[in-house]
Amino acid sequence: MAAKPFLSDIQTIRRRAREHMERGAVTDSYTLDRPTVLKLLNEALATEIICVLRYKSHYYLASGINAKSVAAEFLEHANEEQGHADRIAERITQLDGTPNFSPEGLASRSHSEFVAPDELAAMIEENLVAERIAIDSYREIIQYVGDKDTTTKRLLEEILASEEEHAEDMKTLMEDFGKKGEPAKPKRPEGKSGKKKG
Repeated sequence: MAAKPFLSDIQTIRRRAREHMERGAVTDSYTLDRPTVLKLLNEALATEIICVLRYKSHYYLASGINAKSVAAEFLEHANEEQGHADRIAERITQLDGTPNFSPEGLASRSHSEFVAPDELAAMIEENLVAERIAIDSYREIIQYVGDKDTTTKRLLEEILASEEEHAEDMKTLMEDFGKKGEPAKPKRPEGKSGKKKG
């Protein structure tokens, strides 16, 4: 049995490259369901935008003895999440799609929620929850994409690694917060969540 050649015939590659040139980087060898990939990427984009808004909100609302260092961490994460959003938007355009930046429906497209509690400890907790949601979401999208779109896979793997670092940062903040004499977990009245939905 003859081994399959590593590359298609060069003439075939040249011919295919001239077909559907309006698609840019998307060639006939792209075998994933592109509308599904674009939908997943736009959901990831919405998630990152919500994360930017949540971290920025927490940055400005943070108060208390330890607020300055925690707020600085929130701002750093907000800037990194903005970078993720930009990279995802760029990939969507490379796949001949349209990045959805519309505020309308942003919260429903996002996998994570926008929650702005009053207490600093609760803010840290909400950011940790949101990072854990992002981690699971990115893992599932990476599994779906697999090796059929290595560029998207590599991008999402890099963002996933960053989200894991963010989760670890929030976990450490939560632990340190408790050591400084303030509650590591927010105080909540019986039967109430203590959260404000935004």
